[in-house]
Amino acid sequence: MKNLISILAVLLTSSLMNPSTALPDRVGDFALLDSKGEFHQLSRYRHHQALVLMAFDNSCSSISTSVAQLNDLQLDFEDKQVSFVLINSSGEEGGAEYLKAIEASLETNAALLLDNGQLVSETIEFSKVGEIAILDPDRLTVLYRGDIDPTVNEILNQVLVGGLTETIVEPSIGCDINYSVKDRHANVVPDYGLEIAPIIAEQCVSCHREGGIGPFAMDSHLMVQGWSPMIREVLLTKRMPPTQVDPSIGHFTNARYISDSDLQNLIHWIDSGAPRGIATIDPLTQVKFPNRREWQLGEPDYVVTAPKHEVPATGVLDYINIDVALPFEEDKWVKGVQYIAGDESVLHHLLTYVTAPEEEVEGEAARGNVATRFLEGYAPGKVDAMTFPENTGVYIPAGHKLSMQFHYTTNGRATSDQTILGLYFYDEPPMYENFTQSVSGVFRIPPYERDHQASARYVFNEDVVITGLRAHMHFRGKDMKFSAEYPDGGMLDLLSVPSYSYAWQPTYALQEPVRLPAGTKVHVTGAFDNSEHNPANPDPSKELTFGLQSWDEMFIGYWTYHSANPAN
Repeated sequence: MKNLISILAVLLTSSLMNPSTALPDRVGDFALLDSKGEFHQLSRYRHHQALVLMAFDNSCSSISTSVAQLNDLQLDFEDKQVSFVLINSSGEEGGAEYLKAIEASLETNAALLLDNGQLVSETIEFSKVGEIAILDPDRLTVLYRGDIDPTVNEILNQVLVGGLTETIVEPSIGCDINYSVKDRHANVVPDYGLEIAPIIAEQCVSCHREGGIGPFAMDSHLMVQGWSPMIREVLLTKRMPPTQVDPSIGHFTNARYISDSDLQNLIHWIDSGAPRGIATIDPLTQVKFPNRREWQLGEPDYVVTAPKHEVPATGVLDYINIDVALPFEEDKWVKGVQYIAGDESVLHHLLTYVTAPEEEVEGEAARGNVATRFLEGYAPGKVDAMTFPENTGVYIPAGHKLSMQFHYTTNGRATSDQTILGLYFYDEPPMYENFTQSVSGVFRIPPYERDHQASARYVFNEDVVITGLRAHMHFRGKDMKFSAEYPDGGMLDLLSVPSYSYAWQPTYALQEPVRLPAGTKVHVTGAFDNSEHNPANPDPSKELTFGLQSWDEMFIGYWTYHSANPAN
């Protein structure tokens, strides 16, 4: 026994003394927008062997020298698998003019990531402006942290051949980075009852509840504490809250904006161990939810009961298209709708159109630019009743029907779905008729293509008022932007979805509707990621064109609008 203990002691001592057995410091995944609104996520850089970040603060007198050094380093490795970016570690948001001034003075090709809450800079442990971190995007680790000096070229070359097995830290001499919020929270941890639970109640629990579409319920401190490592990750990668748009472009009533201060409170609270605090009553146990099986706007004027659909435990189901006859002998104007899904765990989406007696509509399978009497749709996370803008409604002429398209996804459990749709009518016709214009493009995505660009356009031949926008792609969807080109050549960006997710496809309702004059050309631009580094991609080896199923692709931008002139 004594000999065995001696052998183990020698092995342990040897392993501690041998740097080849050390491991690099883990940083975890994160994501930020850059000054141009483009999305950057560490794990999406896995097509490169290293990502070099430099801590940036425009107020530091030595920053121009540091950026010049970064540019030289970038030139040395421009043909190798290394990416270079700046990260604004100052915590100052500035504004559009501030960013333009910075970009004009930088003289660099490196993107400027906006770390307004400093949470990524804290996670990397930057302490000085001009300091760089060499990250391994595959293992999500820090390989080097320090200034750019003659050894950095050698270190990067070691990284490229896989020869660096531990984190190297060198002292930096730039301006200090001030983490005032982090320091304050280190002394006084955000209070769960007063500060944390209200954020979770506002941002999370509508989905993360018993019976909700979230994978776990946030119904107590204990549950949130237990899931806190995952919560931290999805916050820093911007997966949650969902339906995140670029906040600098447009503003929407239903986008789940979350402030930098709320993010700082949540992350710092989690990093402090997610303490329970002093509240005697757990606020999350007191949250009440509306009954999803009840009508939120009162009893509807008319209820449509869809046929019952059997959904098997496994397999792939084709879209189901049905027509529903309506008994109305007079015209109707719809002012509000509510879907109540029979089984929301398998109903992926449901689209409803108003169609003439002999008209056939294939929903999102319709190709080309088509203006339709789109009633409304159901999609993941979109469970609340919807009312059209004031004095605007969907017109149902007498004798018309509803065409409904169902898309189900199996979840390992056989079930059935019988969804109902409540319609709320105007007593008198409104001034404006609501339309949805689909703007779709033709594309062919090569296998393993990481950034395949796509675009589509359409010209409005009358004055219109845009009230909502919706991006639609499938698993390879990467980003999408909506813009308007006025007849005089002026451009207006209306919506940017910099990190598209197939799981969240709401119609973003503009807080201030936008009037477009006749002759305005609207643009939908975006990109697909068909690479193996897209975690949602079912098969990167497949060439893709337009197709109905989720593993095929679509590229459609939906513009909800009404005429600028009254319908009556």
